[in-house]
Amino acid sequence: MRTKISILLFILFFTGISTYAQGRKEKNQPYIDQKMYHLGFLVGIHGQDMNIMHTGFESSGEVWFAGLPSYSAGFSVGIIGDRYINEHFNIRLPPTLHFGEKNIVFKEQTTGTEYKTTLRCNYLTMPLQIKFNAGRIDNYRPYLTMGGYASMNITPKKNEALRLKPFDYGLEFGLGCNFYLPMFKLCPELKFSLGLADVIDKDRSDLSDKEMLKYTQSISSGKNRMISLVFNFE
Repeated sequence: MRTKISILLFILFFTGISTYAQGRKEKNQPYIDQKMYHLGFLVGIHGQDMNIMHTGFESSGEVWFAGLPSYSAGFSVGIIGDRYINEHFNIRLPPTLHFGEKNIVFKEQTTGTEYKTTLRCNYLTMPLQIKFNAGRIDNYRPYLTMGGYASMNITPKKNEALRLKPFDYGLEFGLGCNFYLPMFKLCPELKFSLGLADVIDKDRSDLSDKEMLKYTQSISSGKNRMISLVFNFE
């Protein structure tokens, strides 16, 4: 449901600006897309998620399960490096910092007892993407992106119910639109990041309270997910 709402908001935003763009006939910066290299920056918001698989581990008669019942809005900022290939394709390298958190709730199967924890998750990501551009219509041009990324968690902490591994990798997909303004391009983009690695750190020698081990032991694997709405300025 949260993903559907985000997509709907993006479509409404895209439709509103597209209507404005269609009314303009004069092309702004008609040759900007033919530059061999260009730079830019991005800012945006995101929500972090995790796909969790459980072990069914039982400790002292208790069986715990974990979930992320809600997103917490985070902030994203990065720079863009773009390499022109041909009329429809570009290669992009947009290293990005994501500042956010994951609100994880553990629930005991029988009693319904809950334990809540918040993991501060700040990631430095290095995506490498292929950008496919549709044909330009006046001052707008839709596009799709796809590629892979590697990331590093720059805020690992000890003595928490869960600890995440510092490194991750995965796939990234996006859709957006170039809007050609007189001085620059504004490109709103909706992105989906799908982690492929298990990021749950099973080595919990850092725990001073061994009772906390049951939370890590209850999870078989956890893979990062993220949905982002970013605005590229190029």
